[in-house]
Amino acid sequence: MNSRRSFLRSAGLAGVAGGVAAASVSRVAMAALPEPVVQTKPDTMPPLMPNTGRPYNPVVTLNGWTLPWRMNNGVKEFHLVAEPVVREMSPGFKAHLWGYNGQSPGPTIEVVEGDRIRLFVTNKLGELTSIHWHGQRLPNGMDGVTGLNQKGIPPGKTFVYEFVARRPGTFMYHPHADEMVQMAMGMMGFWVTHPKTTHPLIDEVQRDFCFLLNAYDIDPGAYTPKIMTMIDFNLWSWNSRIYPGIDPLVVKKNDKVRIRIGNLTMTNHPIHLHGHEFEVTGTDGGPTPRGSRWMEVTTDIAVGQMRQVEFLADEEGDWAFHCHKSHHTMNAMGHDVPTMIGVDHRGVAKQITNVIPDYMVMGERGMKDMTEMEMPLPDNTAPMMTGEGPFGAIGMGGMFSVLKVRKDQKPNDYRDPGWFKQPAGTAAFEFTGALPEPHRFKSEQLNQGPVTGLYNPTDTSAPARAIEVKVRKPAGHKHGH
Repeated sequence: MNSRRSFLRSAGLAGVAGGVAAASVSRVAMAALPEPVVQTKPDTMPPLMPNTGRPYNPVVTLNGWTLPWRMNNGVKEFHLVAEPVVREMSPGFKAHLWGYNGQSPGPTIEVVEGDRIRLFVTNKLGELTSIHWHGQRLPNGMDGVTGLNQKGIPPGKTFVYEFVARRPGTFMYHPHADEMVQMAMGMMGFWVTHPKTTHPLIDEVQRDFCFLLNAYDIDPGAYTPKIMTMIDFNLWSWNSRIYPGIDPLVVKKNDKVRIRIGNLTMTNHPIHLHGHEFEVTGTDGGPTPRGSRWMEVTTDIAVGQMRQVEFLADEEGDWAFHCHKSHHTMNAMGHDVPTMIGVDHRGVAKQITNVIPDYMVMGERGMKDMTEMEMPLPDNTAPMMTGEGPFGAIGMGGMFSVLKVRKDQKPNDYRDPGWFKQPAGTAAFEFTGALPEPHRFKSEQLNQGPVTGLYNPTDTSAPARAIEVKVRKPAGHKHGH
């Protein structure tokens, strides 16, 4: 992340004028703009502690970061730059996307309820763009729908959006200009408005995470998403990262944890947490009434929705956290592969490998073998499942991460503590002894009678014998007679 010096000096711009429509900025004003802060590393950055404005407890953006700001005459000023970016989606696999300030998704914007906000948006794309501030209460001319609320931002121009953060909650931002292309290319970002005082529906938490759900269709060996795809996406991601490129969510045991999730894919996602129960405490409509909350382990997030879940991390360990649609925990999914389970390929495979040495059978025993074999892939292609855990290959990719709960994790320490060492006697194990006789068989005392050939439960003199039941049609029987 580059220097914040320009965010800390005054620019001398006028204060917020209520209801002023987004407008282009002159060359003179451009010289006084906040310097754009750029981030290209895909790591989860530490929370940005506020050093100006109202205090708040910041969020941690999974594999992302929070955009710095400057205070100017009581106005919190940000600078977003819409531009092409290169996003490393997992180690060794990069995508050519569109985003903001060097990344896709763009940086998280954090403000406080009641803040006066000014956002400069510079367009470095090759076409018009705009930004819609999803879920915000604001003047109509700031809502960001090209042609309806504002003119599109031309390439090379900078527009200004000004409004007051009127309510706390979990929101996002994205274009409403050629959005099929621009959102398919990764243009989106997270927005969090913190409460200015103690709120009756918003609890204090020790860890507050956020990320967006997104999906791409990128052919093996390619770099750019196919923007016309509507259903058959092959890369399901959190903040444009696919497992094992998604960082873990690291917490201290007995922390109260909040996770904020926004969905900008083309389908719903049932997000599931292992080892704990949570409550849905908020949506993009605001905090949910306490009387409407109930305990869950999975919550479905529809397209365009935000969900805020909270739980007490009171079970130590490494707990899976993922979308429960099974294809969404795979990378580089193919959709035209026939089901070959149970088919013996050995003969034909040997003949094919004489011609194509790298040929490999897929699907003979299911897909789990794919996690444990080295198969040749085109350059810049994500393997289906590549994560390694303490007990071998993890059979998941895509929308998957791990909640790591540790009793000795320090407050505000988000570093990966490594894999959990399970206490003796608490792990599943292989059974190698003799099988005990089932109690049910003892109680039923099933035996075959010595003369009749039928079971006689009172006769214990003859050993039980397996009987195969065959069903035959009567000879000469015709249907309908």
